[in-house]
Amino acid sequence: MADLSTTPNTHLLTPLALFISSIFSPVVFADDTSLEVIEVQGHSQNKHLALGSAESLLTNLGVDFSASGGVSNLPILNGFMGDRVKVLVDGADVTAACANHMNPPLSYVSANQITAYHVIAGISAVSAGGDNIAGVISVNSISPQYSESNDLEWHSGYVSAQYNSVNNARKVGVGARITSDNLSFNYQGAFSDAKSYEDGNGNLVFDTLYRVQNHALSAAIRDENQQLVVKLTHQKIPYQGFANQYMDMTDNTSFGAIAQYKHIFKSSELEAQLNWHDVKHDMGFFSPEKTGMMPMSTDARDISSQLKWRLNLNSNSSLLLGQAFYDNRIDDWWSAVEGSAMMGPNDYININNGQRKRIAAFAEYESQINTKLWLNSGIRVEHVKTRADDVQPYNEGMAMNMNAMPMQPNNANAAAAFNAIEHNKSDTVVDISVLLNYQLTPNEELQLGLARKNRAPNLYERYSWGGSNMATTMIGWYGDGNGYIGNPNLAVETAHTVSSTYIKSAQNDDFRVSANIWYTDTTDYIDADIVRSFNRFGLENTTRNILKFTNTDAVLYGVKLDLTANIHESKALGNWQLNANITNTRAKRNDTNQPLYQIKPLHTKLEISQQLGRFENTLSWLWNDTKTRVDTTRFENQTDSYNIVNLGSKASWGDLTLSAHVNNIFDEYYQLPLGGVSIAQLKKGESTGFEQLAGQGRSFNIGMSVAF
Repeated sequence: MADLSTTPNTHLLTPLALFISSIFSPVVFADDTSLEVIEVQGHSQNKHLALGSAESLLTNLGVDFSASGGVSNLPILNGFMGDRVKVLVDGADVTAACANHMNPPLSYVSANQITAYHVIAGISAVSAGGDNIAGVISVNSISPQYSESNDLEWHSGYVSAQYNSVNNARKVGVGARITSDNLSFNYQGAFSDAKSYEDGNGNLVFDTLYRVQNHALSAAIRDENQQLVVKLTHQKIPYQGFANQYMDMTDNTSFGAIAQYKHIFKSSELEAQLNWHDVKHDMGFFSPEKTGMMPMSTDARDISSQLKWRLNLNSNSSLLLGQAFYDNRIDDWWSAVEGSAMMGPNDYININNGQRKRIAAFAEYESQINTKLWLNSGIRVEHVKTRADDVQPYNEGMAMNMNAMPMQPNNANAAAAFNAIEHNKSDTVVDISVLLNYQLTPNEELQLGLARKNRAPNLYERYSWGGSNMATTMIGWYGDGNGYIGNPNLAVETAHTVSSTYIKSAQNDDFRVSANIWYTDTTDYIDADIVRSFNRFGLENTTRNILKFTNTDAVLYGVKLDLTANIHESKALGNWQLNANITNTRAKRNDTNQPLYQIKPLHTKLEISQQLGRFENTLSWLWNDTKTRVDTTRFENQTDSYNIVNLGSKASWGDLTLSAHVNNIFDEYYQLPLGGVSIAQLKKGESTGFEQLAGQGRSFNIGMSVAF
């Protein structure tokens, strides 16, 4: 396996094969005597053709996504969703600052800004990140480059553009870099604008429109032994529709700063990083595709620091020591609506001065014990403290009797009950990982891993206190139409995972096959139990549940198979390669044997790639099985199996690259198994119930990138 940043034609290498190979650690055998650090990079050629959300890059690495907004879909690894997946952007830990998780970490970076990315599912080294039980997704946009000149001069730049017909999406990316031998300045920006897309039947999927712009400016200075990088970021999202939520995003304005320092000593390395991120987030309604009147606001801030010191014990082993501090603060309130008897006269205070602080320390030992055996083992200890101040309801009166339903709980009583209890919670957790890579033969590897990982509840899981139908349905990132109540007494999730991967490759690299099997037993998994039911729309099949977050035990397990093979090579027809993979995941609660929510059914991908001169062509077939194992507590819908065929081509002439793709060639209608329900369609009166969100129909996509 090689660093993809130096591998030409990276589109011909199966990303999932690399993903499975790196399940245990970003370090693998380079040869018989040394270790090589592997980072799954963005495409080294024409990478700026990738525009829009980072999802377009990560899906090829085995990451699934729970449907949300156009740039805010939530990653899923091994069946775990949301905060259970640690997402790091340039090493920074950013918290979703929204009761619906409308601004997850990946939403703050565009695909064209990403220079490197890697995914470690299930078992990750303790240095990769804590406070997760699913794995780590790391994307990097900081990549200082230097020239040989003593003077600052132009280094490189690009302009990229893309158009997608299915949603009339227009995307633009720009970049510019000036450098000297010890200074580097880089700007990267992106803009996307999209209307709501059409499904395979030609019908509009309401409330899937969005507009976003991202800006990043970085500066770096170095000498022979050290480097300092400072990066400033800004994002503006004036609107983003969320078809499977009761609310939409009406503004998301953020500013961020990162400072990274590295110093190489004779036998050790020091890394230090400071992060600051501030966001002001508003929810409401902006489109006739989903109307309403209810403003909601969130102010949040993340500050963190990280120190890492790697000491080389000898030529084949090292000790990595680290310390980190994370401070997340959230204020979440819903402004009073003038003239509303239910939403006034006071502001509804959902989370008041919410704080979540983490202090972590870890030690990690890494050694190539002999020419065949590599070991990584580590321990990480974290202390997590959460708190929130007292809250208040809209008013002190009883809730309205909506839709002829029985009287709802009084939010005034719920606020009083919340204010009367202790809000300070502290948890100390220990993560442990042991990772082994054994070279069976020069062409066969066996990877084994064991890990204990922990995640403390987020602020919304612990401190969302409202009890009425309206208040509870504003909480939750599941897209299921249900309502959620927080639980201050939630315990930490603890996952014990075992994973094994067998990899075999041909001596001449004509094929590579890998098989991965994993099993996770989770104690105190945060799920939800039914409190009561309600029917806001008064139809036979629009009943939903009010749920309260609770701890339970759960089991998740799965199998992944991957094949990459060279199938033909000739001067006339070029190089042809076959990529195939299949994944199956199962998950259930132990107490009821109930399937967990949003577990993707059996699915596979088959792709044939050709490279002929300047042309790169791909034909892919994606198949998803029928989804029958569903979470009945959340009224999760079953979905039918479907097939999607995509065709793409791109070609380069010097600094100019053109691309053309047809996605979903046969305009297949399908429902997203991880899509949640279309609340927007129901509110428009064009549905008889909570139907599953439909996927995109046929789309003709063209792109262009010019480097200079």
